[in-house]
Amino acid sequence: MTTKTDEFADHLLQAALGTIEILAIHLGDRLGWYRALAEQGPAGPAELAVRAGGAERYAREWLEQQAAAGILEVAPDGRFALPPGVAEVLTDRSSLAYLAPLARMLAAAATQLPALENAYRTGGGVGWAAFGTDMRESQADMNRPWFEHALPDALAGVPDLDALLRRPGARIADVGCGGGWSAIALAGAYPEATVEGVDIDAPSIELARRNAAGLGDRVTFRRRNAAGLGDRVTFRCGDAAGLGAGRYDAVFAFECVHDMPRPVDTLAAARRALVPGGAVVVMDEAVGDAFTPDADELERLMYGFSLLICLPDGMSEQPSAATGTVMRPGTLRRYAEEAGFTGVDVLPISDFGFWRFYRLRL
Repeated sequence: MTTKTDEFADHLLQAALGTIEILAIHLGDRLGWYRALAEQGPAGPAELAVRAGGAERYAREWLEQQAAAGILEVAPDGRFALPPGVAEVLTDRSSLAYLAPLARMLAAAATQLPALENAYRTGGGVGWAAFGTDMRESQADMNRPWFEHALPDALAGVPDLDALLRRPGARIADVGCGGGWSAIALAGAYPEATVEGVDIDAPSIELARRNAAGLGDRVTFRRRNAAGLGDRVTFRCGDAAGLGAGRYDAVFAFECVHDMPRPVDTLAAARRALVPGGAVVVMDEAVGDAFTPDADELERLMYGFSLLICLPDGMSEQPSAATGTVMRPGTLRRYAEEAGFTGVDVLPISDFGFWRFYRLRL
């Protein structure tokens, strides 16, 4: 075999090991086994099954696999322990390092491989609803820490935008709000404002309403009351066309424009919805300006999301711009200009996860 053959064979083997670990993490996350280890300490198979449920024999295989992969540690008494740093990544829903939902998202995509294959053959799509609850909740859960802990300071660092959002009685629209954490964060950061979250996916709107009410989440309930959200954040099922004209001081679109079959229509509706002097802000993936082979890990990850989730979702409704996750800045600029904006500025917000913030010029 050639050196290149050996290298790629090893590359594929490492990818297979990573896939196995992602799916095993998904199982441990959904079964509650990581949380049981994080909250109650080391356990053997029988203890883990008693604490969190599940079959002891499967628990033993999973614990051993996790230790073989270097995720769990084995204590001197033979029980399995979850190290604190790993526990933060897999169980701490408030941490910016929380990535367990990534495994859940990829597992949800994997269940749709037959439908994805058909879409690839026919040019059709696989809509967001087809991916189910795991996909919907995983995206909300993975973005939540960034919206809760980083978004207020990020926006405060853009003085003119921050001043706009602090206007007494300011009205903010959050288009494509998903599980609602972005709208909740905006309402918490700007106590004089009201925020309306809009999404075409009815189950996402129901999830957003539950999240805003803090149902099943004592931490969210306390934060909601402390922030005085009251009725200042609301959610409705619909699209940007329902925003109306001249009603909002700001319209946000967080990580959703690349999914839309007709992004120009959405951006044009957002523009019409503004009061004089208002702002449209788009947060989307921080990909490079142009395609390059042998790309960095961020580009590879975004292409993965696009192949399995976002491009098929965007193509599930026709006609479609078929953007995909890897929406280059030039693509957004073109969409914005076709929607009637004069240009696009990149906001001075850095180190914000996978994302970049754009302000569309009126």
